[in-house]
Amino acid sequence: MAKTLAITGATGFVGSTLRRLAVAQGFDVRALTRRPQPDTPGLTWVAGALDNPESLSALVAGADAVLHVAGVVNAPDRAGFVRGNVAGTQAMVNAAKAAGIPRFIHVSSLAARAPDLSIYGWSKAEAETRVAESGLDWVMVRPPWVYGPGDMDTLEMFRMAKSGFVLIPPEGAVSLIHAADLSRLLLALTAPGTVKGAILEVDDNAPGGWTNRRVAKAIAQAVGRRALVLSTPRPVLRLGAKLDRLFRGDSAKLTADRVSYFCHPDWRIDPAKRPDPAIWTPEVETLAGLRATAQSYRAAGLL
Repeated sequence: MAKTLAITGATGFVGSTLRRLAVAQGFDVRALTRRPQPDTPGLTWVAGALDNPESLSALVAGADAVLHVAGVVNAPDRAGFVRGNVAGTQAMVNAAKAAGIPRFIHVSSLAARAPDLSIYGWSKAEAETRVAESGLDWVMVRPPWVYGPGDMDTLEMFRMAKSGFVLIPPEGAVSLIHAADLSRLLLALTAPGTVKGAILEVDDNAPGGWTNRRVAKAIAQAVGRRALVLSTPRPVLRLGAKLDRLFRGDSAKLTADRVSYFCHPDWRIDPAKRPDPAIWTPEVETLAGLRATAQSYRAAGLL
């Protein structure tokens, strides 16, 4: 089992969950950060960024495994996705190879299966190619919709549900996974040779996945409300994206690229790509996980 881990994206939603779990499990963790962070036993913060090769060298030096979690899920243009997902991944590959790191865990996305659908998906597919051609001892994980405490994207759905209604994309199906379950898998994969040269797809093991409508109703149940669920046609979402760009500029959360992604009818994982149960199985039952997530939002004054 790896003892020292180098983690990117450790200040984000999934990455912060991962780093806390890694420290709790006794790993020595090095984590990349752009801003000063509080001292934590078992955790060494490395100041830098993916476009700073010197900081990446410091991050990976002496590590047993690299967990590349950092990535861009929303950007105002193609260049933003290239910098965050393609160039950033290549930089981590270069650093790992130069340092002779024996294990490289790359967090991708189901969007990589459809690179023609969105710039985001294209950039994640390009990042996968960089990892696959690296010659490293690699494994890639494509998470579906990740939720849990600290998730600022799904928070908006919880807030809508509390108000008595939830807007969803056009009818479709998705898979879900709790951030803690995803993090447990990533740590299990740090052992050299556990799984090599494979692309894994992971979820909560719900048979057939979830419909968008069922997820919305489950979130409403989690906040203790009965909410009206409204399916939003693609033209309305496109209009919303234009208005969001008009009012928030480059900070817009609903972009044309995300509309294309949201409107895809099937974001369920391929069950054949699930990890071997001997390595990992999900532990968080989704309805219980959604309730706990709602409670965390309330405790933080967000809901």
